[in-house]
Amino acid sequence: MSRLPLVSRLGRQLARFAAAEQGNIAVIFAIALVPVLGFVGAAVDYSRVVQARTSLQVALDSAALMVSKDLTNGVISESQIEEKTKSYFSGLYTGRTGTVSTADIHASYTPKDSSGISNIVVTGSGTMPTDFMKIAGFPKLGYNVSSTAAWGNTRMRVAMVLDNTGSMAQNGKMAAMQAAAKDMIDTLSNYNKQTGDVYISIIPFSKDVNVGTTNVGASWINWTEWEAEPPILVNNKSSAFNSAVGGSDCPFTKSTHGFTCMDRPATLPGAKAAPYGKIPSTGTYAGYICPSVDSGNKRAGKAGIYYNGCYTTATGSGASCGSSTSCTCTGSGSGKICHLWRGDGTAATAAAAPDRSTWTGCVNDRDQDYDTKNSAPGSGGGTPSSQFYAEQWSGCLPATVFPMSNQWQTLKDQITAMVPSGNTNQAIGLAWGWQSLSTTNPPISAPSKASNYVYKDYIVLLSDGLNTQNRWSTSQSSIDARQAILCQNIKADTANPVTIFTIQVNINNADAKSQVLQDCATNGNFQMITSASQTSDAFKNILTQISKLRVAR
Repeated sequence: MSRLPLVSRLGRQLARFAAAEQGNIAVIFAIALVPVLGFVGAAVDYSRVVQARTSLQVALDSAALMVSKDLTNGVISESQIEEKTKSYFSGLYTGRTGTVSTADIHASYTPKDSSGISNIVVTGSGTMPTDFMKIAGFPKLGYNVSSTAAWGNTRMRVAMVLDNTGSMAQNGKMAAMQAAAKDMIDTLSNYNKQTGDVYISIIPFSKDVNVGTTNVGASWINWTEWEAEPPILVNNKSSAFNSAVGGSDCPFTKSTHGFTCMDRPATLPGAKAAPYGKIPSTGTYAGYICPSVDSGNKRAGKAGIYYNGCYTTATGSGASCGSSTSCTCTGSGSGKICHLWRGDGTAATAAAAPDRSTWTGCVNDRDQDYDTKNSAPGSGGGTPSSQFYAEQWSGCLPATVFPMSNQWQTLKDQITAMVPSGNTNQAIGLAWGWQSLSTTNPPISAPSKASNYVYKDYIVLLSDGLNTQNRWSTSQSSIDARQAILCQNIKADTANPVTIFTIQVNINNADAKSQVLQDCATNGNFQMITSASQTSDAFKNILTQISKLRVAR
């Protein structure tokens, strides 16, 4: 009887246990734990396989490219392809040791087919030991990778757009660029296995580009600004100017006009400041009011520009402007004075209008929006003009633009001829680089392209500074805005795609990073270097990318 309470209590506890639900969670968890751990383990094992496969793919891609380059350049023979592939792979593979054996790396070579294409196919396989899936009967996981390098029907054209501005004379930048550019030409020339495989153009730039004085008679040149009077004086002649005659004080000042007077047209040999600031009263240039080179004080975009002419002076009742719109008269009778820009065309005033043969070869930006396009220049007039504007600029470069060529030594001679001068206008160099890739638009059309080849066009743009002057402005933001539109237009041309590489030479990080150069580059192909010694590596990096793009498929 004394045990009945104990039995009763045990009975009640067993009843509560049977009715309890809390214990079900532990049971369910224990049952589910095995497959959950299996899935997690499988994911871990699989991720390791994916990682290993990626490492194998990267190594095979690089090995295929390197072997194809060696074979193309004659470094190895066909019989050495597999051996060289295994050798490259051993140095390139970064995956887990023991997962891939060089015995499982193979290469097959197919010589040129009917389309002139050769290729190398590299295959590889590996196995990854599992940590979790072996419980389920999978002690290893295998994977296979292949990579193809094809070449033979791909040709390339490279426009080298090189900064020749005055600041390139500092810190060894010009010499470093010249050496690196010549090395690039040497390397690219090795890809030229038959005529037409490689063409290169050279575009030196500063504010302008020099197209060469031999183009003085070209129909695509616009002489309007070269022959025009200073724009600050158009419909804005002062009383001092209107009353000026031979022996009068010069009516121009740098603070008011941006220039003073010369003793003859400023572009002629021997020209110097007008003696004592007076308008010449005797000799060939008596009464000629000849503006000096513009300082840019009043018109920033005109800094360093020469005006190619003078105002002639006629006096007395017979003085006349004729039909010229660039002529002003004041007074009457014997006190009448007329000034005509570049004379009236007679032999007596011919000296006021220097011949175009005095042009030094520089052209500046085209009218907007032709400055951001690759359209052909017309031969007619009109505004806006699609032609290239001749300019007499004090910083005109000695090195001229050189169209697409495969004369390697001549190309290198063009680079040797470079001398730094003037301000920075990256956009005009880029525009002419794009122009040099065109096969249809003058003035520096590239050779036509054969239909049975694939062509890859490149622009390599190097500049050591931020934009400082174009035809209209010295505002960096304004110039960058024009350049940004140009870059967008180049990259939007799907009919003739161009890959752009840009390099900013920024010694000791003296300037801010050029956003317009960075944005202009294709797929992040922008480099900023901070010493001249890095120039060579920057060009080598570009060559590596070009090599990959040339043979990769």
